[in-house]
Amino acid sequence: MGARTRRRLATIGVVALSAVALSGCLQDPDAGGGGAGGGAGQLADNASTDGDKKVTILGAYGGDEQANFEKALAPFEEQTGIQIEYTSDTDFTTTIKTRVAAGDAPDIAFFPQPGGLLELARSGDVQPIDTFLDVGSLEKTLVPGLLDSARLTGDPTGDNAVTGAGRIYGAPMRLANKSLVWYPKKAWDAAGYQVPKTLEELTALSAQIKQTGITPWCMAWNADQATGWVGTDWIEQYVLSLYGPDVYNEWTSHQIPFNDPQITKAFDDFGAIAKTQGEVYGGVQTVINTQVAESMVPAFRQPAECMLERQGSFEISFLPAAIQADLDNEVGVFPFPAAEESAEAPPILGGGDLAALFNGNDEDAIKVMQFLTSDQFGAEWAQAGGWLSPHRTFDASNYPNQTTKDIAEAATSASEVVFDGSDVMPKEVGSGTFWTGMVNWIQGQSSQETTDAIEASWPQ
Repeated sequence: MGARTRRRLATIGVVALSAVALSGCLQDPDAGGGGAGGGAGQLADNASTDGDKKVTILGAYGGDEQANFEKALAPFEEQTGIQIEYTSDTDFTTTIKTRVAAGDAPDIAFFPQPGGLLELARSGDVQPIDTFLDVGSLEKTLVPGLLDSARLTGDPTGDNAVTGAGRIYGAPMRLANKSLVWYPKKAWDAAGYQVPKTLEELTALSAQIKQTGITPWCMAWNADQATGWVGTDWIEQYVLSLYGPDVYNEWTSHQIPFNDPQITKAFDDFGAIAKTQGEVYGGVQTVINTQVAESMVPAFRQPAECMLERQGSFEISFLPAAIQADLDNEVGVFPFPAAEESAEAPPILGGGDLAALFNGNDEDAIKVMQFLTSDQFGAEWAQAGGWLSPHRTFDASNYPNQTTKDIAEAATSASEVVFDGSDVMPKEVGSGTFWTGMVNWIQGQSSQETTDAIEASWPQ
């Protein structure tokens, strides 16, 4: 691989991409020098041919999502002449590691979990974004906090550390808002309920619903081998709502232990819902045995059998077809509240896909990355439904209904977004002992026993 040269990228037609030079002016101020891949004189590279007008992308989603993604790429491909070849792999986390190890990395990959991205960044296989994106400008348009999920903040590998601990190795190309409470709008309006602004008001609302003979919460955790992930989202939400982003990030990065008293208290506070008779539809066994996508079905019965569902923006795809067809009239949604009301919108729990570049030598791949991570990407996908832009400056008129616009507004107005904790934690914990620990916990294990066991499983 030759020495890095300065590259000026031409403005690209209607997508209006700014010209960007691969020069020191874009370097992240936290970046260091020397060492392994990703440094100032060296670029991450793969085995694909550079400059051939073909760019390969690997991601996890297929089906309708893939079709809508490809539809959103079509105008860019027509304007630039770049052919984008997207491959879907449901076992993305394993496949990307295997392909990189075999020297067969794609040009770009979409990471649903930051932990996997940062693992490959440590080995020097991912190009830091400050070499091809204007990080300062990006931070001005993105929902605050998102870029931090792709920042390599530590130096865990000693002499073999990747250059520039503190640099950023991916940028979001879609967002999920996971701090939402859903309700059946007609039943809600008939009862005259009001949106709670604090956790205390949420508890009072739950008691008010219970007095009418309706179970307050709809809840379902069954996801086959992934059973328990819904419970992890609840704990993450409580940690965020109770203590704010700083403590949340200290916990997910293991700067404080998993069994810190604050985290154990979050389990106990959630237990007032999940483990209390009459609070959750059907009780513990129904929660464990009901598929996640069926959680809110009882809310739309006549009369409603549960009223509230805490779930991410992707809940829309879980709703019954008849409800989806008349979304704005059938469903309401509000942000999950913080412990105390503030003039600022509460921070939210987020998820999404982080785009990462494995071929820093290819101008075509760089142009695609610049488009995918800009606020110009995604109009066609948004119009089809099921996609949120991570940019506050995205044209919200592209969203197909008011419900989606409200969800997007809750995200873009948030004081900060923190990334889903189980996606940030090491795989052994995030999609391992945290998932199974939640199942043990809801079936009777104490909060202290659960947090102690998960802490003991954290890899050294």
